[in-house]
Amino acid sequence: MLLVVMEMPTKTTACRILDTLKIPYTLHEYEWNEQALDASAVAEKVGMPASRVYKTLVVRGDKTGVVMACIPGDMELDLKVMAAVSGNKKVEMVPVKDLQALTGYVRGGVSPLGVKKRFPIYMDKSIDGLNPVSISAGRRGMQIFVNGSDLVRACQAALAAIAR
Repeated sequence: MLLVVMEMPTKTTACRILDTLKIPYTLHEYEWNEQALDASAVAEKVGMPASRVYKTLVVRGDKTGVVMACIPGDMELDLKVMAAVSGNKKVEMVPVKDLQALTGYVRGGVSPLGVKKRFPIYMDKSIDGLNPVSISAGRRGMQIFVNGSDLVRACQAALAAIAR
């Protein structure tokens, strides 16, 4: 008889935050590689449409400093709208090399939950009411499936039409 031991994925800070808030979620691990870290590749790996795989982007505003955005994987961040809703005249994407120092996360593993320092976060309004949506668990190769409205609450995010 062959005994197979399935290893439970290690919970990340993002998972522990959801646990503390008693928000239900599921963890999904997948094989990743450096050349395919985009939301479309992740969507294919976890079997979910890219429109439900939300990517977390980090921008810097000219007035407020660092701000985070969470948008559907098949869309782009509208920088002008993001600037307006966040109280800036303009925002620019934070260079990839600065991500880890600012958030504690690396490219392809940035989660809207458990960021090293709390920044204002804006989520595209399309997330409200979607169940489930997928976000990074804070580690490459691991996604969290969670109710979109629960995620908004957990992140204390503002909703706005920031994707196009």
